[in-house]
Amino acid sequence: MQATLNTAVIFSGVGLHSGKPARMIVRPAPVDHGIVFRRTDLPLADNRVPARWDAVNQSPLCTLLENAQGVTVSTVEHIMAALAGCGVHNALIDIDGPEVPILDGSASHFVSKILACGVSQQASPVRAIEVLERIEVRRGDAWARLDPAATLTIDFHIDFTDPAIGRQHKVLNMSNGSFVRELCDSRTFCRKADVDTMRANGLALGGTFENAVVVDGDRVLSPGGLRHRDEAVRHKMLDALGDLSLAGAPLFAAYTGHRAGHALTNDLLRALFDRPLSWRWVTCDAAMSARLPGAGVHPGEMRHVA
Repeated sequence: MQATLNTAVIFSGVGLHSGKPARMIVRPAPVDHGIVFRRTDLPLADNRVPARWDAVNQSPLCTLLENAQGVTVSTVEHIMAALAGCGVHNALIDIDGPEVPILDGSASHFVSKILACGVSQQASPVRAIEVLERIEVRRGDAWARLDPAATLTIDFHIDFTDPAIGRQHKVLNMSNGSFVRELCDSRTFCRKADVDTMRANGLALGGTFENAVVVDGDRVLSPGGLRHRDEAVRHKMLDALGDLSLAGAPLFAAYTGHRAGHALTNDLLRALFDRPLSWRWVTCDAAMSARLPGAGVHPGEMRHVA
């Protein structure tokens, strides 16, 4: 069945790139509403921004949504991953600025509050998207692919010159709460040289060593070090789940990403929906619903984050 939150949950913090404070309230929503952002600082006529693949205005640093009136909400990937990973299909997200709070750079705070407030089943079945044939997109040596599968899996490869990251590979079946157990606490990461360059260009103004893993060569500069030895690839998988959730419905597909990022995953969804014979709508029965990412998840599955 479709699901929404039991009650509204509130998040406050600064945007990673803007450095500006933002307050965000994730509210319950009715059946078939989907996920929609509402800019409360703007006039009612044009302040709703749908969380969909065709509303993405591609950006190299985050996922940015834009409606037909030019209203934007950026850095949506972590809250989108949290909602997908907790099995929330319908929510209205009020936000008083253009960027989602970065919090600790992962999705753990989003997940913990969503699970604490609880999720309600709604009186309508989940409609999902079943991928029927391989879809692949490339940009240089980076590529992303969807293959038919009975459940959503994410297989990700990264390769960085910095020894603190290096080459990492991980694959997960996303059924039954694995996002909450394995991925949600993994933080965004960057190289110190990139941080310096971004700040010189007016970006990453809200970034600190507390809300990102910052590396310099073979050193991890963030206090406390890594939460996982392979935290970097886990975070890329977190991002991928958030970006894939912009399909507008759960996917039955195997996703593979090689050096992929936000824009490439959006390219992949655009390629999928450009080929109507490559996918179909399915109405989930009980067995199919049990294979969705948030099925049966509960607060006890969260790993403690210091």
